[in-house]
Parts: sequence; C-alpha cells; structure tokens
Amino acid sequence: MQIGYARVSRGDHQDLDAQVAALAAAGCDPILREEASGGQTNRPELARAIRSLQPGDVLVVWKLDRLSRSLRDLLFTLEEVAAAGAGFRSLTEAVDTTTPAGRLMTQTLGAFAEFERAMIRERTMSGLAHARQAGRLLGRRPSLTRQQRAEIVAKAESGQGSPAQLASLFRVSRSTVQRVLRDHRNRSAVA
Repeated sequence: MQIGYARVSRGDHQDLDAQVAALAAAGCDPILREEASGGQTNRPELARAIRSLQPGDVLVVWKLDRLSRSLRDLLFTLEEVAAAGAGFRSLTEAVDTTTPAGRLMTQTLGAFAEFERAMIRERTMSGLAHARQAGRLLGRRPSLTRQQRAEIVAKAESGQGSPAQLASLFRVSRSTVQRVLRDHRNRSAVA
C-alpha cells in the first residue's frame, strides 16, 4: 500500500490540492493532509502515517521538503519508516528507498549528515576552548549583579522580605533568591 503525506505550512495561504492530486495520480490511498511547519516536531498526521506503515508499504511525498526541513530530521524520519519495514518515495526528487539505488542515496545522505554533525561538534569544541583561553566566561549571564545579590542577603537577614517577596522585587524566580541565600550561607560557614 502507498500512503501519501501532503503538508503545507500553517498561515502561508498554500494549497494542498496540487500535492494531493500528484499523490493520488501516483496511486496513494490514503493521503494524509497536514498544515504545520516542516521545522515543527509535533506533526500528528505524519506520526499517524508512520504508525500505520506495515512491512512492504511505501510512504510517498510530493517533495522532500514536505517531509522535513532539515537533513537530520529527514534521516530520523526515514529511519522510522525503515524500522516499520516500509519504503519511502519522493515524487519530485529521485529518492526511492524501495530500490537499491535509492537506499544507496539515503545511506550517502546519512554519511554526509553524520560528517556534518562531527564537523559542527569539532568547531564548537574548538571555539569553546579558544574562548576559555581568552578568559571569556561561558554560559548564561547572571540574572543578578553582585550588588543585587548583596541587597537580597541584607534584606533577608534583616527580615525585610521572604524569598518570594524578594524574587518579585528583583524580578527573578524564588529559586534564584534561595540560591543566592544558600550560596551566602555556604560562604559564611567556610569563612
């Protein structure tokens, strides 16, 4: 059985008719339709299509970008299709995992994606090491200055507010205030 999947981005005023007509002409039945961004991970109709796949079935799309916007997501989706014992075919591009050449192309795409991930990781690690050597602080900026932390400690110790009240006053979460107070107590205990 060939299961068609047609998708347009929500709010783009796109029409599913051309995709549905092409999928129907290719012999797809059923054809699942969805209005959702390709970058969105929660696409219920795509999930339903993949769940319904049986060994020997083929998931068919009009174009690859209707299935996914990123190569990484595309490969994960194709892995799910393969795990169901099914094939995948794109009507516009020459991708058909039901043929040896299509499987080779998919494996080649996977190898390039793995290489790309490794290169990104290597560049990221190199950049982080370089930043550390340059003395830059990494990570999120503190939500409170030293002076604000000192004010929180002073107000809490003088009974001028609960952690919740101080959090509201300094526009941070209560857990941030509690962390400031806990850090102060720990430093006081060591000194």
